[in-house]
Amino acid sequence: MNILVINCGSSSLKFSVIDTQTGADLARGLFQELGSDSPNYKMESALLGAPNTGKLSPKAEHEEALDALAAFLASDALNISIQAVGHRVVHGGERFTSASLIDDATIEAIKACSPLAPLHNPANLLGIDSSCHHFPDLPQVAVFDTAFHQSLQAEAYLYPIPIELYKEHGIRRYGFHGSSHKYVTAEAARILGKPLDETNLITAHLGNGCSAAAVENGSCVDTTMGLTPLEGLVMGTRGGDVDPGILLHLHRALGMSIEEIDTMLNKKSGLLGLSQFSNDMRSLRQASAEGNSAATLAVSIFTRRLAKSISSLRATVKSLDALVFTGGIGENDWRTRSETLQRLEHLGIVIDPEANQNAGKDQNGIISQANSPVKAIVIQTNEELMIARETEQLVEKQ
Repeated sequence: MNILVINCGSSSLKFSVIDTQTGADLARGLFQELGSDSPNYKMESALLGAPNTGKLSPKAEHEEALDALAAFLASDALNISIQAVGHRVVHGGERFTSASLIDDATIEAIKACSPLAPLHNPANLLGIDSSCHHFPDLPQVAVFDTAFHQSLQAEAYLYPIPIELYKEHGIRRYGFHGSSHKYVTAEAARILGKPLDETNLITAHLGNGCSAAAVENGSCVDTTMGLTPLEGLVMGTRGGDVDPGILLHLHRALGMSIEEIDTMLNKKSGLLGLSQFSNDMRSLRQASAEGNSAATLAVSIFTRRLAKSISSLRATVKSLDALVFTGGIGENDWRTRSETLQRLEHLGIVIDPEANQNAGKDQNGIISQANSPVKAIVIQTNEELMIARETEQLVEKQ
């Protein structure tokens, strides 16, 4: 089955067409700066030579991007047919524990979760609306970042605040990056040669957004992100865990508005806030090597906080088979892996420095030594494939 996977932002639309039988990308692309004076795109396929790049009309929105995408897929050079559309949706609250066919009730439930993910769910809905309009005869499926974490028990998802806030307003830990954590969990079980329901892991998704999860017997039992994607690890522009009293102080003593605090937490904190010049780990590593002390400190805080969170998650699983690194930083920055693991020797992971530097490419992603009681593994995540598979499974059930 060929599944069109759409990941929609407020001014962008990322897509892949996945052949679920082979797992191959038949086509992929990105539309960005939608709604601006110069929206542009890049679409490519192994069936073509050079990528198809260009611009849309000024102020073009998601509907026009879908028009261009459909024309690209139907072109003589490709002529790719699709059987269903899978949409990444960030927040599904408690309503969705798995993928869901999109209908009016699903759309209303996604809207109801929008206050919990104001930067994400409204954008996801834009993509759903445009796709339903453009492909009215195809099944449309929502796959939720939060679904993988719905196996959390109350002791893991409840905050120690008045219980009425959970009962009446749904304030609890939800967790995110679920498609990524779910994909690498299954891949790690395969690499380890263990049944999924007997596999115990800590998975670390490290990119511009970062989260870690504890997996026991194949199911998530704890995770670092919470009610929103702001909690947990240090990220590119988000600070993760901070004393909530800081936010009260910023409002009361410095006069910052809720909107200003929101912008600071989402867009001006994390690696960018610490370094004051970049949220990109590659730039920070280069600057650190050139003697930039702010970059060095930002990276050190990142790895220290990461190791601290991983160590805390270890307490939530009865045993540990492996620690998995994934995401742009987790897959590509060997120094971050090395510096983090140096702080985690108590977990029983014995790193293989050479394997770590080549991301374990010659040994199925394993970067720990053969005698290491607990393995460390680098796995390239594939959220699009996970979304495509869940979409196919739901459509076939129907």
